[in-house]
Amino acid sequence: MIGYLTWDPPRELLPWNIPFLDRPILWYGFLFALGFFLGYLVFCYLLHREGISYKKANEIAEQFLLYIGLGAIIGARLGDVFFYQNPHQWLAEPLEILYIWQGGLSSHGAAVGILIALIFLTRRLKRRFKVSISFLKVLDYTVIPVALAGACIRIGNFINQEILGRPTELPWGIIFLHPADGSLITPRHPVQLYESAGYLVLFFLLLWLFKNKEFFLRTGKISGLFLVLLFGFRFFVEVFKEEQSMLLAPDFPFTMGQLLSIPLVLLGSYLLARKTERERL
Repeated sequence: MIGYLTWDPPRELLPWNIPFLDRPILWYGFLFALGFFLGYLVFCYLLHREGISYKKANEIAEQFLLYIGLGAIIGARLGDVFFYQNPHQWLAEPLEILYIWQGGLSSHGAAVGILIALIFLTRRLKRRFKVSISFLKVLDYTVIPVALAGACIRIGNFINQEILGRPTELPWGIIFLHPADGSLITPRHPVQLYESAGYLVLFFLLLWLFKNKEFFLRTGKISGLFLVLLFGFRFFVEVFKEEQSMLLAPDFPFTMGQLLSIPLVLLGSYLLARKTERERL
C-alpha cells in the first residue's frame, strides 16, 4: 500500500491578528507579498546590469512595484469574478468583488491586468525618468520577476490547500485534509507544486537569456517566449487540475484555465515571429 503524504499545515503564519484590521497574517498573503518583493529586487538587478545607477534603478523599481502590484491584484480579482464565479453571486452582492481576502484570484486575469498596467508604467517612465523605452521592452524586463513571483504564489496556494489537482494513485499524490473548497479528501496531484517548479525553471531560463544580449536586445522576444512557455505549460498542467469555473459544463472538453491560456500563447507566438529592432535602455 502506498503511504501518501497528508498535508494540513496552519493557514496562519502568526498566531495573532493584524492590529486594527483584526485579520490574521496568512501564509498565502505572506508568499504573495514575498513574490512581489523578490520581483522588485530582480527588477532592480536587471536595470543595474543595464548600466543604470542603484538610486535610479530603485526609483524605477518602486514605480514598477506599484503599477504591477495594482494591475495584478485588480486583474486577478476581476478575472476570477468574470470567468470562475457564478455571475448571480456577484450581481447580487457587487461589493464582494472587493473582498480579495475571501480568496478568488485568477492568474490569467492578473496577466491582463499587468499588461494594462505596463501601458501606464511606460508613460510614467518616459515622463518622470526621461527613459526612452517601448512598451514591449518594459514587458521584457517585467516577465522575468513575474515568473519568480508566480512560483512563490503557487506555494501559497499549496499551503492554503486550494487550486486542487485531480485524484491520483501515483506515489507522489498528496492528501489535503482541509481543502479550501471542501473537495473530497483523497490523494491528488500536487499541481500547485508542478506549477511552482515550472515557473521557477522559467525564471532561471529567462534570467540566463537576459544575459544573452543578442536575444534580449531583440524587443519582445523574451516576452513572447515567456507567454508561450508559461501558458503552454499551464495548458498542459490544467489536465491534472479540478475544474474551478462555475461557468463550464462538467463534460466540457477543456478547462477554463486552458481556454484562457490559448490567446496568451498565440500572443507570445506572434511576438516571437515578428521582426524586431534591437533596443536597450
